[in-house]
Amino acid sequence: MTQKPAPIREQTRSVVRSLLARTAIELFATKGFDNTTLDEVAAAAGVSRRTLFNYFRNKEDLALSGLDEQGELIAARLAERPAEEDAWTALRAAFQVLEEMDIPAEGRLEFITLLFANDSLRAGHTEKQGRWQDLFAPHIEPRLPDSGRRNLQARALAAAAIICMQAANEEWVRLGGQVDMFELYDTAVEAVRRPT
Repeated sequence: MTQKPAPIREQTRSVVRSLLARTAIELFATKGFDNTTLDEVAAAAGVSRRTLFNYFRNKEDLALSGLDEQGELIAARLAERPAEEDAWTALRAAFQVLEEMDIPAEGRLEFITLLFANDSLRAGHTEKQGRWQDLFAPHIEPRLPDSGRRNLQARALAAAAIICMQAANEEWVRLGGQVDMFELYDTAVEAVRRPT
């Protein structure tokens, strides 16, 4: 039996993982996170419960799996930004990757609503944001003036940008997705950056 090369196996794994997560989000949005079992997710996806556990640790991991991918995509985009660009501008451009993802506005609205309505998912989301901070800070640090505290400043700036995005998301949901997400993000950033 010929084994597939590692990049193809990883691509296949990534596609399957994404399909399983998408199926789960649709069920969670329809039935509610707490009212949906992993057996129901597996059945809807046409796989066994065991297969589901080959890809995800638990139901929270399944619901939040897309956040890992999003963080990596944002960090990759941030790394590609011009070196002379200031940190806030680079972050704003990097966050644009969220708009480019193949997720319809209704699906995003359902997911964010689900995320903020459930305590365990909200806690998991906060944990994922901590990982985003770790991913973004190394790409922010070189954009800051040289100082002995540049790493701390980069982490603080990453955390502030992530919180601004979260606040924009929450407001976007409150407004039923009827406004531009990045206008809300810009408003949140302006409030953080405004001198007092």
